[in-house]
Amino acid sequence: MKDYRRLFKFARPYYRALVLSGIFMGVVTLLDVFRLSAIVPVIDRIFTNKPIVFTSGKFPGFIENLLNKLNSLPPLSVLYLILIVMPLALVVRGIFEFLQSYIMSDVGQKVIRDVRDLVYEKIQSLSLDYFTNKRSGELISRITNDVKLIENAVSYGLTDLVYQSFQVISFAVMAFVINWRFALISIIVLPMVAVPMVVVGKILRKLSKQSQEKMADINSLLVETFMGIRIVKAFCMEVNEISKFKTQNQSYYKIAMKSIKRMLILGIVTELIGVGAALFIVYYGGRQVLDGSLSFGIFALFMAALLSLIRPFKKLSQVNSIIQQATAAVNRIYEVLDTQPSVKESPDALILPDIKKSVVFNNVSFSYGDRIILKDINIEVKLGTTLAVVGPSGVGKSTFVDLIPRFYDPTAGEVIIDGQNIKNVTLSSLRKQIGIVTQETILFNDTVRGNISYGNKGVSAARIEEVARKAYAHDFIQKLPKGYDTVIGDRGVKLSGGEKQRIAIARALLKDPPILILDEATSQLDSDSERLVQQAIEELIVGRTVFIVAHRLSTVKSASQIIILDQGRIAEKGTHQELLNKNGLYKKFYSIQELTGQK
Repeated sequence: MKDYRRLFKFARPYYRALVLSGIFMGVVTLLDVFRLSAIVPVIDRIFTNKPIVFTSGKFPGFIENLLNKLNSLPPLSVLYLILIVMPLALVVRGIFEFLQSYIMSDVGQKVIRDVRDLVYEKIQSLSLDYFTNKRSGELISRITNDVKLIENAVSYGLTDLVYQSFQVISFAVMAFVINWRFALISIIVLPMVAVPMVVVGKILRKLSKQSQEKMADINSLLVETFMGIRIVKAFCMEVNEISKFKTQNQSYYKIAMKSIKRMLILGIVTELIGVGAALFIVYYGGRQVLDGSLSFGIFALFMAALLSLIRPFKKLSQVNSIIQQATAAVNRIYEVLDTQPSVKESPDALILPDIKKSVVFNNVSFSYGDRIILKDINIEVKLGTTLAVVGPSGVGKSTFVDLIPRFYDPTAGEVIIDGQNIKNVTLSSLRKQIGIVTQETILFNDTVRGNISYGNKGVSAARIEEVARKAYAHDFIQKLPKGYDTVIGDRGVKLSGGEKQRIAIARALLKDPPILILDEATSQLDSDSERLVQQAIEELIVGRTVFIVAHRLSTVKSASQIIILDQGRIAEKGTHQELLNKNGLYKKFYSIQELTGQK
């Protein structure tokens, strides 16, 4: 029951529209009953010219008056009446059916919009560690495939749940009014229908969860393959990737067909049970028609009401299937919505003033689970100075600088800026004062202008061109088909590595932050590109507090101080020359790079 409440909680803001739609469904159902009731006067008064005879006893006054009126009219008058009233009833029914369908579709689309907004907003609020444990394709599947199942449940499932329930109640009441003995027989059918619905529903929920997980696998494979398409082609792995995709796709197909098979079987079983009950009624009621105690029109009406119950029951079994699938999707969506970010902003967080003094790491340690990355880090970086962080791969260099913008929080110790623990300041006021240029340049499928001005809306074209010149990017931008208005493709695929990096540097220059983090910013560039990017970096670091993560030691010679990380600790600290004189790890790394030409 909790899962159902969670599902329809998304539709709660639109309860007025749902109530109005329910009223319209009620009108449609009453008109369906009225349309079906026309069987009686058509058969008894028009075709057989016999009075309408009930065996159930007394009816409400207005019904008895109507029956007496119909029995008193000549058959031709009843025919004219039917020819006038029925088309009008059908037109009115069509109007109300359109209104209720439109309203429910509108609610469904609003719900899917709201849920996608909620999930995307939640994902954006989560910390970086969440993304390290989740695949991109899986998150995409939550926003697309899972949310679509909720739309089905709200737009179609909820509509049919209400409408078909109205139909069942209306036709069941009609059946009792016509002949309560016949109606009691039909009630026996209900448990026979409900049991398979419950059993199959549980199976469908399990299968739906499996299909959603499999779709997440497919999405992850697609994202991974498309992002790495150059490697796929370079290693001639197209056939292998196609085979992997076909395997995943076939698995999804098998799960989907299992669900479809069970839904179809449930519908057929429901229909067979209903037909079996109807055949029994045909035998029992037919005998009363033959001995004259029941008119043929009334018997036909009862049979029509009973047969009309079959379709709603069948639809309700399908609704159950849709809701079970949606419930599985809701659980997956709430896994995201219930996740709490590991990096949280304090409720009474302060605005961090402009940085004027220093950044201090005070006894900072950091772990991924049981794996210790950093241990007892103590270092002060004063305003306007440069700290270079070097060491072997996997030693925690990137993690060290990721602690400054609070992408992660230390597991022990504190990071202090101008005497303020950064946990006590707002994330926006902290991150607005930090610029980042990373080894993997992140650009968006937007214009060059849009990428440079990312996070700085409303900046002038002149200012964008100014920072582009300082980043040594203006010349190549001018050669692009539309200059600054050229769309650079997904992840900047239309640009070279050096060009992408200079766009990223221009973006950081435009932000003009007092703290700058350069994380292996030139490690993947050729010598010509590195030279241009290095010149751009020299423009960028002027007057800032700079943290440089570097593999090539030649890029950190001029740093104010250099630290060597080894096994999560600061093994050495000093200037380039001081560290060379110590004859320690730094001298060892430097000598190796001299010999291999990596310097």
